[in-house]
Amino acid sequence: MSHPSPSTDRDDAVGTPAPATGHVLHLHRGGTSVVLDLGTAPHPTLVHWGEELVGSTDASLADLAVAARPQRVSGGLDEPARPTLVPTPAGGWLGTPGIEGHRDGASFSVLLRLVDVQANDHRALLSLVDDEAGLGAQLELRVGPAGLVHQRITLRNTGTTAYTVQSLALSFPVPWDATELLDTTGRHLRERSPQRRGFTHGAHVRESRRGRPGADSTLLLAAGRPGFGFERGRVHGIHVAWSGNHRVLAERSSTGDAVLMGGELLVAGEVLLAPGASLTSPTVIGSWGDGLNALSHRFHDEWRRRPAHPRRPRPVTLNTWEAVYFDQDLGRLTALADVAAQVGVERFVLDDGWFDGRRDDTTSLGSWYVDTQVWPHGLHPLVDHVRSLGMEFGLWVEPEMVSPDSDLARAHPDWIMRGRMGMPPSARHQQVVDLTHPEAYDYIAQRLNALLDEYPITYLKWDHNRDLVDAGSGPQGVARVHEHTLALYRLMDSLKQAHPGLEIESCASGGARVDLGILERTDRIWTSDTLDPLERLDNQRYTALVVPPEMMGMHLTSPVVHSTGRTVDVDFSAAVALFGHFGIEWDLTATDESTRGRIASWVAYAKQIRPLVASGRTVDVDHTDPGIDVRGIVAADLSSAVFTITQTATTAAYPPGRVRLPGLDPARRYRLRTLDPTGPGHDAAQSPLAWRAHPVALTGHELDAVGVRPPVQFPQQSTVVELTATA
Repeated sequence: MSHPSPSTDRDDAVGTPAPATGHVLHLHRGGTSVVLDLGTAPHPTLVHWGEELVGSTDASLADLAVAARPQRVSGGLDEPARPTLVPTPAGGWLGTPGIEGHRDGASFSVLLRLVDVQANDHRALLSLVDDEAGLGAQLELRVGPAGLVHQRITLRNTGTTAYTVQSLALSFPVPWDATELLDTTGRHLRERSPQRRGFTHGAHVRESRRGRPGADSTLLLAAGRPGFGFERGRVHGIHVAWSGNHRVLAERSSTGDAVLMGGELLVAGEVLLAPGASLTSPTVIGSWGDGLNALSHRFHDEWRRRPAHPRRPRPVTLNTWEAVYFDQDLGRLTALADVAAQVGVERFVLDDGWFDGRRDDTTSLGSWYVDTQVWPHGLHPLVDHVRSLGMEFGLWVEPEMVSPDSDLARAHPDWIMRGRMGMPPSARHQQVVDLTHPEAYDYIAQRLNALLDEYPITYLKWDHNRDLVDAGSGPQGVARVHEHTLALYRLMDSLKQAHPGLEIESCASGGARVDLGILERTDRIWTSDTLDPLERLDNQRYTALVVPPEMMGMHLTSPVVHSTGRTVDVDFSAAVALFGHFGIEWDLTATDESTRGRIASWVAYAKQIRPLVASGRTVDVDHTDPGIDVRGIVAADLSSAVFTITQTATTAAYPPGRVRLPGLDPARRYRLRTLDPTGPGHDAAQSPLAWRAHPVALTGHELDAVGVRPPVQFPQQSTVVELTATA
């Protein structure tokens, strides 16, 4: 049972074995140091991870480890327990254990001791054993090229009887002065809404039991100094790179320790290790920085180094869902394709409704055969027309789901995940296909490969529209989320291997399956089903804490937003969608020539700046007026940047006060230019904005420390500001 490791770093070699006890191990890379005290009983403690300790000597690091050791105090253990890499009660740790399990109810106690360390300057493999419990473990700790800290552990049953694994979590101690927590919550159409609280004594636990991360899950659990923001304030955070059930927690103990922990959430009996069998945990990734911007840059920089990261410009994508829903017709869709090509779209994606009997969302999932009543000649006429216009063709699928009202469900009820005789509660009139069932897996793989073989499909929008509820192998069976998730990974990997160049989007009722496990094998996520630009501002900001912007689907939408009913301006919608993988979700055949011209201008501009989006650094600005949002992307070489200044609500000051544009080279001068199609003012009382009428050049330091006046705008309007370094 193995979790694939995110492939951000191919340098897996380690050096000669290091002594197992009595000294400190220092890993460092990408501006990050990790210090391990190898002398802690029964195995190492992570003394520090974060700021690189430049100039530290072996002697000073050994002293650092000594300085971190606690005193014995009244009412405590004679030998104070530490939050070691895999803390357990047998070692005296009374907080959340790193491992829990048993052998048919017995042998609950685990005490892993260190027997070997192999390491180079940025990676360590630690071998641990508990002969009495019949367990062995190998813990990998690695500092990536951008300074991310990766941990994963493989647990092996060396005993003679089966061992049930209840939990396996990886520990990231954080500074004691990190007294504020940030995570996210949400729902369908409002994923990744931020929430903060004090990091007080006790445990703050976030769990996903949905068989996928879920719309309400937290992409990141962060702890920092009080008031930390995007620009400043030391902060540490962890992410679990896994697409099934998971748990993260922050725990502060009365012994002066504060930790973040993360791992897979296992339900009863889900992992039973036979003698000699092993389980590898998901990789848990830690990042840190002076502010959330710096923390997120480590994720972005490292993820972009992967060999599998999409390199070509992200194609401007039109998805047909909100344009036609289930009302698919060749004439209507070819007309839509004509207009899409006219405005500059590069990829045309046919959404739900193309397969046998699928006229609404109550039936037919699992067919994956083209409906010959709607498409008597197959999809070929549409695909050929789309490609003749110079666009790629993409297709919506939902391979893990089945409608109870379908030929597949009637023929193979044993392929449906459940834990009892009756079916689990339905959602969107569908159940879940058990990909761990060999015949079910083979059928889904065969149908997807057949579609990809028959049609020149370059892109699959892979949807997942329900949680996994009571997900088991059948009546009185075993839980299946763990194995199902691994089967999903194998399926996606095999499709990409068989069809080079195929791209996949992870969509799950919008953004309910967003994690670096799924993004190891997909090319973008659908950030949310809501296309309301006001709703999208927070959603996109907090998704980008982990996900690089070019992997986040962001679409311009219709004037009346389908998910909220809000009326929005085309320019506002487009500006909010700029800093991601740009696209359109709109029936363009209903637009007039003037509107199409405005859309075409935004598409052209999105293409112009997409190299910057795919390589630059995101900048979110703190402490702006409550009615003004300022964010941007700055080129890696600091030569240019694009910012948006968005009016989200009216402000008490009129005109509003100055806003800062940080993240630039303090010593270089930048010329400012606005790209606001709406003009400099909205009524006769307003004068032109001075720096817009007479462009200015300011240093990066001046733009950060002093700032500029933003334009007067109505709520729900954005101004795009380009900054270019002068010679």
